[in-house]
Amino acid sequence: MPKFFKSLFGQVVIALVVGIVVGVLYPQFGASLKPLGDAFIKLIKVLITPIVFCVVVLGIAGAGDLKKVGRVGLKAVIYFEVVTTIALVLGIALAYFFHPGAGMNIDPKSLDAGALSSYVDRASQVKSEGTVEFLMKLIPTTFVNAFAGGDVLQVLLVSVGFGCALALLGNAGKPFLSIIEQASHVFFKMMFFVVKLAPLGVLGAIAFTVGKYGIGSLQQLGFLVALFYLTVTIFVVVILGAILRLAGFNIFKLIRYLREELMIVAGTASSDSVLPQIMRKLERMGIKDSTVGLVIPTGYSFNLDAFSIYLTLAAVFIAQATNTPLSTVDLLTILAVALITSKGAHGVPGSAIVILAATLTAIPAIPAIGLVLVLSVDWFMGIARALGNLIGNCVATIVVAVWEKDIDKTQARRVLDGKVVVDLDEHVEAGPGALPAKAAA
Repeated sequence: MPKFFKSLFGQVVIALVVGIVVGVLYPQFGASLKPLGDAFIKLIKVLITPIVFCVVVLGIAGAGDLKKVGRVGLKAVIYFEVVTTIALVLGIALAYFFHPGAGMNIDPKSLDAGALSSYVDRASQVKSEGTVEFLMKLIPTTFVNAFAGGDVLQVLLVSVGFGCALALLGNAGKPFLSIIEQASHVFFKMMFFVVKLAPLGVLGAIAFTVGKYGIGSLQQLGFLVALFYLTVTIFVVVILGAILRLAGFNIFKLIRYLREELMIVAGTASSDSVLPQIMRKLERMGIKDSTVGLVIPTGYSFNLDAFSIYLTLAAVFIAQATNTPLSTVDLLTILAVALITSKGAHGVPGSAIVILAATLTAIPAIPAIGLVLVLSVDWFMGIARALGNLIGNCVATIVVAVWEKDIDKTQARRVLDGKVVVDLDEHVEAGPGALPAKAAA
């Protein structure tokens, strides 16, 4: 038991329980703890872009074979598109099977549009952007601006170019590579300090949510929330489980291996909070850092499996709640538009509601004002979104690594079976090129 309290996992679990208790007994005080959660997320985001840059550059320059880097990227994108499409279809299928919005009989004119004004404005901007505009946004105005803006895709673009250049320079590029490697150890040491604050961040986020909305806040649209959690669970266990099984691994063992990171994500409703830790853990499984460095950052914007489920499920829910009949063409339109709008959602403020609004505006039959119904429970759905997205990206990395033979399967199975101990503090602090995980006692 003392070991449980000393571990980050145990501290996060305790923080979750304390946060709920504080929110229930002292709601006003609980709501005032929101800055704890916000500050933790901001501290994490400060370090994400430099860490992604270091990891990707070191991975590409270390790989040496640029054709292989391109092949890994192509396979990752193909995988993302196939699995995301499955997620979108699953959202529509379960919405039609369970009818979460049936019987609500909401008159769109009775809904208050005031709460949506800021989201609708940003949604219009997102919708107005075509493919060319989207691709142009991937290119930063300056090298430094890529990091200042915090856009992971822009940093990834710069990192890939920098890594390829260093690889082509050969020996002449080694001094730069050494500097980047040393810098990566500094950033990971900083992340080691920030991760220690995870229990406080979780405590603040949970206490605020329960204090402001109350435990009963889930009852208003409880069926929708429950169905979304069920759908994400089915997707993770059945779809991702089958994919991972074909790759030779077990989804439940992977979830157990990532339990500390998943608890932090559950508490903060943000997968950003564990990006560096996840990359390190996958490397300690025996996956090459070049593959991890390419697939994970790209997946954070292009492989949002649970977010895709949310888009189609919420769209059909709003249609059902407002008694809006949907034709086959409408459903296909939702599917096609969501497949596009979900890409790059990671960088959009209030992304869930904004991207959902942008998706609905492409289907005139569905009243966009119905977003008000989802807004009140969006935070709770955000927990499952973040968890599903994170697990999906980890599975994608393993699958691509298996395709490319970039994984030591023996090491991976030993780690997932618990025969090798991977300590969160150690792998965050160590950074790239860390020593192998130690054998379990």
